[in-house]
Amino acid sequence: MAKTMTIDGNTAASHVAYAFSDVAAIYPITPSSPMAEVADDWSANGRTNLFGQQVRVAEMQSEGGAAGAVHGSLKAGALTTTFTASQGLLLMIPNMYKISGELLPCVFHVSARALAAHSLSIFGDHSDVMSCRQTGFAMLASASVQEVMDMALVSHLSAIKGSVPFLHFFDGFRTSHEVSKIETIDYEDMGKLLDTEAVKAFRARALNPDHPHQGGTAQNPDIYFQGREAANKYYDAVPGIVEHYMGEVAKLTGRKYNLFDYVGAPDAETVLVVMGSGADVSEETIEYLNKNGAKLGVLKVRLYRPFVAAKFVGALPKSAKRLAVLDRTKEPGSLGEPLYQDVLNALVETGHKDIEVVGGRYGLGSKEFTPSMVAAVFENAESKQPKNHFTVGINDDVTNTSLTVSRQVNASPEGTIACKFFGLGADGTVGANKNSIKIIGDHTSLYVQGYFAYDSKKSGGLTVSHLRFGKKPIQSPYLIDHADFVACHNSSYVTRYAVAEGIKEGGVFLLNSPWTLAEMECELPASLKKAIAKKKIRFYNIDAIKLAREVGMGGRINTIMQSAFFKLANVIPVEEAIDHMKADAKKSYGKKGDEVVKQNWDAIDLGVNAIEEVKYPESWMNATDGAVAMKTTDDPYFAEFIGPVLAQAGDSLPVSKFSPDGTVPTGTTKYEKRGIAVDVPRWIADNCIQCNQCSLACPHAVIRPALVTAEEKAAAPAGFETKKAQGKGFENLEFRIQISPWDCTGCGNCIDVCPAKVKALEFRPLADAVEKEEENWNYFAALPEKNLELNTATVKGSQFKKPLFEFSGACAGCGETPYVKLITQLYGDRMVIANATGCSSIYGGSAPTCPYTVNDKGQGPAWSNSLFEDNAEFGFGMVLATTQRRNRLIEVVNKLIVAEYTTDELRAAAQNWLDNKDNGATSRAASDRLIAAAQDGIDLSGTEWEAEWVKKGKVCECEACQLTTELLESKDLLTKQSIWVIGGDGWAYDIGYGGLDHVLAMDEDINVLVLDTELYSNTGGQSSKSTPTGSIAKFAAAGKRTKKKDLGLMAMSYGYVYVAKVSMGANPNQLMKAVTEAEAYKGPSLIIAYSPCINHGINMGHSQIEAKKAVESGYWPLYRYNPDLADQGKNPFTLDSKDPNGSFKEFITSEVRYASLKKTFPAVADGLFERAEKEAMDKIEYYKKLNSME
Repeated sequence: MAKTMTIDGNTAASHVAYAFSDVAAIYPITPSSPMAEVADDWSANGRTNLFGQQVRVAEMQSEGGAAGAVHGSLKAGALTTTFTASQGLLLMIPNMYKISGELLPCVFHVSARALAAHSLSIFGDHSDVMSCRQTGFAMLASASVQEVMDMALVSHLSAIKGSVPFLHFFDGFRTSHEVSKIETIDYEDMGKLLDTEAVKAFRARALNPDHPHQGGTAQNPDIYFQGREAANKYYDAVPGIVEHYMGEVAKLTGRKYNLFDYVGAPDAETVLVVMGSGADVSEETIEYLNKNGAKLGVLKVRLYRPFVAAKFVGALPKSAKRLAVLDRTKEPGSLGEPLYQDVLNALVETGHKDIEVVGGRYGLGSKEFTPSMVAAVFENAESKQPKNHFTVGINDDVTNTSLTVSRQVNASPEGTIACKFFGLGADGTVGANKNSIKIIGDHTSLYVQGYFAYDSKKSGGLTVSHLRFGKKPIQSPYLIDHADFVACHNSSYVTRYAVAEGIKEGGVFLLNSPWTLAEMECELPASLKKAIAKKKIRFYNIDAIKLAREVGMGGRINTIMQSAFFKLANVIPVEEAIDHMKADAKKSYGKKGDEVVKQNWDAIDLGVNAIEEVKYPESWMNATDGAVAMKTTDDPYFAEFIGPVLAQAGDSLPVSKFSPDGTVPTGTTKYEKRGIAVDVPRWIADNCIQCNQCSLACPHAVIRPALVTAEEKAAAPAGFETKKAQGKGFENLEFRIQISPWDCTGCGNCIDVCPAKVKALEFRPLADAVEKEEENWNYFAALPEKNLELNTATVKGSQFKKPLFEFSGACAGCGETPYVKLITQLYGDRMVIANATGCSSIYGGSAPTCPYTVNDKGQGPAWSNSLFEDNAEFGFGMVLATTQRRNRLIEVVNKLIVAEYTTDELRAAAQNWLDNKDNGATSRAASDRLIAAAQDGIDLSGTEWEAEWVKKGKVCECEACQLTTELLESKDLLTKQSIWVIGGDGWAYDIGYGGLDHVLAMDEDINVLVLDTELYSNTGGQSSKSTPTGSIAKFAAAGKRTKKKDLGLMAMSYGYVYVAKVSMGANPNQLMKAVTEAEAYKGPSLIIAYSPCINHGINMGHSQIEAKKAVESGYWPLYRYNPDLADQGKNPFTLDSKDPNGSFKEFITSEVRYASLKKTFPAVADGLFERAEKEAMDKIEYYKKLNSME
């Protein structure tokens, strides 16, 4: 019997790629990164390939760099692979032409993903791979996790045999991240199929001085064309080679594949043509429809390039009269999408012009593709006037391309058990469900499938796990809409999402909540109570948060909820499941000690035994009363767009609701009111020293200091407690710390940083806080902003400014967002942001809401994201444009000053503006004065020219008025803009470093903020050149062996770049100095900010304290390099941190990213840690030398 494993599509691909590769050159990108990560882990732990070696996995600085390394490795005779997706694949295209042109056998494994166009999408479609169809790579598509393993094998074998490179692709997320039980192919069997002579021939072609040859020459017009045609016979041979190896795989596994595979009625007249995971949806659907009397078929495309017309036509049933071709991509302006055009060409070339063909688009950006949609495609194809160039799965009410889905088709095979789980990103729900899938898949004969839907926010966002179990292989690559079991792990979801939607009659609903039945009468919405009663749902409740705390698990409820699932779902005997869970817990946590294992075992037992069945009354059948979703605004944009998306109803939004260019309003996160915290802080006025450090440290801007007048205090709600404000200019004001409970994530950093002798903040339950603080927050938020003389260069003064970045979707305790928030408080009213793709672009720019907001005047940061690799250049382009446009304004103002009819006030205001236009602190006032004078100057009311002016439509043709009119048309450029380039270390140290270096070298007035987490945070914690020696990260599974790049020192070498290294938790005052100096500096500035991250393996409730420890231990020295000081004859370098306190090793081993090295690779850990400490201390000594220079 074949060996089975429960794995995802990425792991299946990597399993095969590892076998056939000497080298893998990679760069992390979602959703392909796990392929490289598991390969790196296997290599670190000693797995060998077919040639008896551990694969050399090399992480490059960009996808372009990875492709270049692949090319070079192949030229030197090593079988080489890479894993990529989306824009990353596009960066590889130039090298793909070279690799194919030189007939180098390799395989690129691609988890196909949407391309960033009007917006970023990290989710799956075929836009990226279709951009490569002209590169000369053969292209092979897989539709399922099982096919990924099989087709990966065919790809590698065929590439080696035929000397043509392959692009093996499968749907990003839908297949790459789907966990499924499959039959694996072991390396011994793979080795039997390998053409070793072809391997020898390939290696013999390697560049080698013992038998040299030249490649990559330049050719002139007389011979280039012929050279391009010389490889034709290799491509002619590819289809036969692929067919041969498909046959070999069939002999080995019993699974038959062809270049094109037809399934369905042998006499079908209507056939759907599709590739990727949509093929499995379509096959499942036609099996259901044909059982009910239809005669339909599906043609699955496997070998897409070369596209063999004769094989395509030969695979169609002779009865075929009409084809519906589905493409998972959009090519604006084309006659049709790629597969559609290929099908038309194939039919024409083979003389089958009588077959009618319609084409359409589906599933872009992982949009759902369901059996109901498949049925709609067939209905359209068989209609009297079928719609061509259609879309399915959306409502296009603009160009009316969409098909109507008129009936619901449940094509899931009988006996399949379907389960859904609603969780919060990073609460452990997804991990627990993956563990459940593996337990059932690995220990029973049942087939399993797991898919995990979450938004790009990941941590802190909604997750919905979809698990299926059955006695037959599961071909259902779409979300569950008919569930036997649903679990809601967060009680706040009951009013926000339709959690019971789709539960089958008599199904099971499990809720994690602290409520009794009596409380549920009020806490559950009427719609949920009705659904439960009408469907006779078996309803259970468990207070998992309370139980987790009782056994010392804190807020981690996943283990308790997992064992509760096994008890209620009855997929396998509960005793058996619990035994497996406990065995896994011992294996996972045994090294942490018996107490940790016992905690997990106790949690497992509690989950089984603490479930309470809710005996709801029959009156729920007609419930009309209950909790309702909080109404936060009457804003039409929220009601028509944001609200439906937040409620998980975005699929139903019509095209007309979207902006064609992708732009969205700002300041909309304030409407979300997520309520995801268990506990939130309460202000204790008597203990407060009014330092405002809690506000500074708050990652989500939910804690804000208020200064209120006596009148405002008198009009405030009864619970609006204040105390006399302290500070110059605050004599007649009252002070208060206000908290927004609905927006808090409950991290607790505010409590950590409070320096009062007795803490001025303490936790209390969210429900209690909402009851007491919601009204207070609403009153506070409506208070007008005060025009006070504040010293915004201090922590206290800065925090009285409204944050123009609030309530983002960042992780609880995020180490990055406090920096962004602070800069918006200081400069947000005139700020333009170019943001690199990464964590900061996801929490800063994830639809449907925007955390960047405006002040009372409507001014706020203008934000945009281009790509990952080009952010510095993107921001530099903004500088060029702004400078050029303002230069025209300068010309206008200079002419205006000397124009004949310019008023005295306008002339004075114009000169004042010229004197202050480049001073951020004074340009706003100068601009306001100039605008007022200009508006007054062109108003000729009451002057001797009024009558003529009115006669001409209030237009004066004198030079002064014409110049003033032009000035007012560009008045939004008068205030000096503060242009910021923001991104993480993956961008700044790696993929974007070349651009960043160039932009800094250009000596323009631009500010750069690098949020340094020392790894690629957004893609899951991969190593970057910012990762220090000894740290474990993905692609550094055995500890990083090279030291951290000193980005600041490199920038300092120019002599004219302002550079600062800061850590908010360690020295807020130094941070304030650095930010204010950097922004005021008339040249390029670079601030590198230490940003604790959840990927460090720390308690993010103490992230600010962790940042403090990093500085105190010498791990992260603080400094400022100010070129203005050099111009004054002073030392531009200032070392701001004290001597290390000797706790370096203690600090790093307190974080999992270091401590785990001691457990996994103890033989090298101590040596790497000692090296890391020496490197850090040597760096400090070097900084001391710089600090002491005259």
